[in-house]
Amino acid sequence: MTDTSDILLRVEDLSVWFGSERQPVRAVDKISFTIRRGETFALLGESGSGKSMTALSLLQLVPQPAGRIKNGRILLDNEDLLQYSEAQMRTVRGNRIAMIFQEPMTSLNPVLTVGQQITETLYQHTDLRGDAARQRAVSYLDAVGIPSAKQRLRDYPHQLSGGMKQRVMIAIALACEPDLLIADEPTTALDVTIQAQVLQLLKEIQRDTGMAVMMITHDLGIVADNVDHLAVMYAGQIVEQATRAEFFAQPRHPYSQKLFAAVPDRHKRGRRLEVIKGSVPALNKKFSGCRFAERCDDAWLYCHQAVPQWVSDDNSGVRCHLYDPNVKDKPTLRKHSGGGSQREDETVMTRTPLLEVERLKVHFPIQRGVFKRVVGHVRAVDEIDLRIGQRHTLALVGESGCGKTTVGKAILQLIKPSAGRVQFADVDLTRLKKQEMRAHRRDMQIIFQDPFSSMNPRMQVGAIIEEGMLAQQPELDAQQRQARIRDLLQQVGLPPESAQRYPHEFSGGQRQRICIARVLAVSPRLIVCDEPTSALDVSVQAQILNLLKDLQDQHDLSYLFITHNLSVVDYLAHDVAVMYLGRIMEQGSVSQVMQGAKHPYTQALLSAIPTIEKESGREVIRLQGEMPSPINPPNGCHFHPRCPQVMEECRQIYPTPRQVSDGQWVSCHLYAETPESSG
Repeated sequence: MTDTSDILLRVEDLSVWFGSERQPVRAVDKISFTIRRGETFALLGESGSGKSMTALSLLQLVPQPAGRIKNGRILLDNEDLLQYSEAQMRTVRGNRIAMIFQEPMTSLNPVLTVGQQITETLYQHTDLRGDAARQRAVSYLDAVGIPSAKQRLRDYPHQLSGGMKQRVMIAIALACEPDLLIADEPTTALDVTIQAQVLQLLKEIQRDTGMAVMMITHDLGIVADNVDHLAVMYAGQIVEQATRAEFFAQPRHPYSQKLFAAVPDRHKRGRRLEVIKGSVPALNKKFSGCRFAERCDDAWLYCHQAVPQWVSDDNSGVRCHLYDPNVKDKPTLRKHSGGGSQREDETVMTRTPLLEVERLKVHFPIQRGVFKRVVGHVRAVDEIDLRIGQRHTLALVGESGCGKTTVGKAILQLIKPSAGRVQFADVDLTRLKKQEMRAHRRDMQIIFQDPFSSMNPRMQVGAIIEEGMLAQQPELDAQQRQARIRDLLQQVGLPPESAQRYPHEFSGGQRQRICIARVLAVSPRLIVCDEPTSALDVSVQAQILNLLKDLQDQHDLSYLFITHNLSVVDYLAHDVAVMYLGRIMEQGSVSQVMQGAKHPYTQALLSAIPTIEKESGREVIRLQGEMPSPINPPNGCHFHPRCPQVMEECRQIYPTPRQVSDGQWVSCHLYAETPESSG
């Protein structure tokens, strides 16, 4: 018999509805799970599956009057929270159950200091006041790794980096030492190095306090490294539950298997990523069959006719007819390969590059006073060299704030470089006047990180795509433009009738496809992709990556792919340049850099990638502190204050780039004795 004495939270048949009683949207539909003391439990699934709504339900924070908890029980130490009044729930929120929200900037109060926001929680739930409360606040800021914690109490959220804001959110959540911490996508917007710090911090606090953690995520790598038990959600239901070991040894539900197959990595280079066809069904109807049936490769007629029952054993369960012993005439279980069809192998770097960047600088002046006197410069980009061949992808990687996006904009001359040369084909773009540059705009386009904010919400999709053609291809008449719009929408996997719809009517992945269609409208040769998949679920990301590869093959496109997702780099890129505080630390082919990194910074980035592969002897290199300010970079090597292999020379002299193997360059004093090639 299973021991239940250590169960902290039990959720039974929880349902959350939105809209009318006659045709409600069943955002959460009869889900059940348990969380034990001291364990980490994960809710895994794509956006819109009901994960966050489940978390809000635990705290009775479902938006009202639109939404409501329809039925179920939420038992915290065998007391049903759904029977609590609002006054009683206030004693639970932040005290027994605390929550870290997905976006720290919008969750923190911009007009209150960090100290005020931590102490208000203590005032609500403890007897601590004045200096005692401030001392507790300082101790938790120390615990979450914020330097100079006493001074930071007086800071406002806008004065902190993204990683530090997330740490403040954790300090607020932990201040009253809760029994359960709900972490809703706690690392989505963070770089891998900061992500590793935050996840390690949660582990350490959990170990010291015995707190349970409920982690909400769509990242399989985070789940593989950090949880004990997990539940997979799809369309408002839990479709699989398992221990971490069971799940990663053999995911059972076809949806779970598809999620694994969509994850990019080096082993899938040269193959298409598997995608989940179709879209999540509308939740405002009664289902007569399996909710995943329309998108499932294993589905047969019975899946569309009967709702699958929950099939469980000791610690796991699955909602699928394939595992139900009462269902007869099942098809044979297919073995999933974990990857899509084979595609054309690697391309070869052309001798003459399409784009060549030499000693590029972008320094922004800092002005003060009435007369706007220049008192310093922000060295956003500080003498970098890059090279991109025809039909090639160069990935530019590094932490937020290192200057990656500024490089992309400077190459396109959207920001005027302070110095250096940008040679596109046979033209030096830095020497062109504004009017001359306009003639070259069609050859170079950009896909922005946030597709929604980069489109005019009052324009239809067809007009958005047509804009570039009107500016750059005046020879096309209206009929030709409309025919091209229809063709472009089909190329990016959208129906032609999408042209008559508005951006808000599409999902995040569909909006990104519209942005790609807009870029392709003027037939560019080079596309700067600025974090185009950072906000997408793994299945949608797979669709976009497949599309980018297909378009590269069809149109001989070259990409500058700006990202901090190194798993995507391993799958997509041909070459990699690693950037830190405005300079290139290391560059080379993807195999050289990703499998034979030389620079300590590159090694730290690679070690911090959450991965579903269990590599023996893999140790995460944890970088201490934050990236220095580009206004006042450190003397010597910019990385030396955080480098685990720092030497005295690193503090004095910036290292010159050295070739450590054919095509691989590194700026590091550790390789000072490596002979440079004569070429």
